[in-house]
Amino acid sequence: MQPLHLYNTLSRKKELFEPLNPPYVGMYVCGPTVYNYVHLGNVRTFLTFDTLYRYLTFIGYKVRYVRNLTDVGHLVGDGDEGEDKIGRMAKLEKVEPMEIVQRFTNDFHNVMAQFNTISPSIEPTATGHMVEQIEAVQSLLAKGLAYESNGSVYFDIDAYNQRGGNYGKLSGRILDDLLNETRELDGQSEKRSPLDFAIWKNAAPEHIMRWNSPWGEGFPGWHLECSCMSMKYLGKQFDIHGGGMDLKFPHHECEIAQGDGLTGIDPVRYWMHSNMLTVNGQKMSKSLGNSFLPAELFAGSHPLLDQPYSPMTVRFFMLQSHYRSTLDFSNDALKAAQKGYRRLANGLRIAKTLTYRPAGDESITISEDKQQDIRQAVQQFYEALNDDLNTAVGIAQLFTLLKYINMLYLNQLQPAVLGEDVFNLLKESFVSFMQDVLGLTEEGSYNQSILEGLLTLYREYKEQRQYDKVDQIRSYFKAQGLAIKDMKHQIDWAYEE
Repeated sequence: MQPLHLYNTLSRKKELFEPLNPPYVGMYVCGPTVYNYVHLGNVRTFLTFDTLYRYLTFIGYKVRYVRNLTDVGHLVGDGDEGEDKIGRMAKLEKVEPMEIVQRFTNDFHNVMAQFNTISPSIEPTATGHMVEQIEAVQSLLAKGLAYESNGSVYFDIDAYNQRGGNYGKLSGRILDDLLNETRELDGQSEKRSPLDFAIWKNAAPEHIMRWNSPWGEGFPGWHLECSCMSMKYLGKQFDIHGGGMDLKFPHHECEIAQGDGLTGIDPVRYWMHSNMLTVNGQKMSKSLGNSFLPAELFAGSHPLLDQPYSPMTVRFFMLQSHYRSTLDFSNDALKAAQKGYRRLANGLRIAKTLTYRPAGDESITISEDKQQDIRQAVQQFYEALNDDLNTAVGIAQLFTLLKYINMLYLNQLQPAVLGEDVFNLLKESFVSFMQDVLGLTEEGSYNQSILEGLLTLYREYKEQRQYDKVDQIRSYFKAQGLAIKDMKHQIDWAYEE
């Protein structure tokens, strides 16, 4: 079985994953700016790196996962112009900026819990690391890689490149092209070059969020927080940095320049980026009216949605595509994902109840072809995840394992035919791949004893031919999103597919 390979945006190829200090892995992911509800593009990014975190842990690595919260410094223009996004929202609602931060931090955590993501090891905030950011600005000034202008401090791209830096290497952008594309903006005359970016901004009189500094009252540039927090918790150089593709330039490009400027080495060994979302083939955006929030997906309340879709359906839907490919939302695709997820969820419930039964006195021949099929599916799941976290191919192997779980459940296959080792491999792999690696769980809170009691009544009513009561029980199950399964050897319930 091949070892883990990850696609490195910096080298533009898949590389063998070799952590700096095995078995320890340092992973940093850019978290949300908490000024509004988390959108689905964010969710896809966080599900991608939640899955990577799960898989690295599953195969034996000890991962320190750092994901920040941006609570200051992210300006409306995503560059060095405009108001602070949080400050602007606070003015609109006439509340303290930290009320905005708290409200949308709570929402973010609630959404992440609904999608069954694991909390990061550390979740630092920009405002909680002001000392580190001011010290970084002072260090860059002392090294001649930054300059002060009207109370703001800018990173000097020309000085950085003259000392061996290569601004643009992550995104593949050429400096001359970037300069030609740059438009004149308010405040840009403060810069020596249009490409220079703020690492400290002078606070205008109307700016709410401000801190004292050697350069006057101001606030840190958006890019600086990630460099400071990643270095504090993961060291001068660490293994993996993740984020959405929209952050590749300028945010991550600036992180590389800052980190290199501060320490003299590239801060990250493997850069990873998840791709964008589309809706019916169009880019998802508020202006097109095709952008919807997780809450709208769960409630089915958006005009473009035919019905509600559960968190696990959406998680499964996202995992069906490779994280580097564009993911297109449509009702047909979501409905197909709902059916596929529920099939796997039924298999998960069944797998947990299966027990090995020896052959006894009768002679049962172990089936070599079925053993090989199961072993191969397990191996190919690992190979898929080891091939740049290819969850799409991995899920296909889960359905192969599901086939045998259903055969055991329906008494079409005796456990002894597989042999105890392969039976245990089938059961344990299916459950752990579903829950531990892909983060897919059963949904709904059902009282098992009540369901069993109703199924007992269902059997009795069928025997007594009281079909009106049989239909009532079926309707009750259907209202819960469940179905009653009449089988030769038993009557059971399942999630409706």
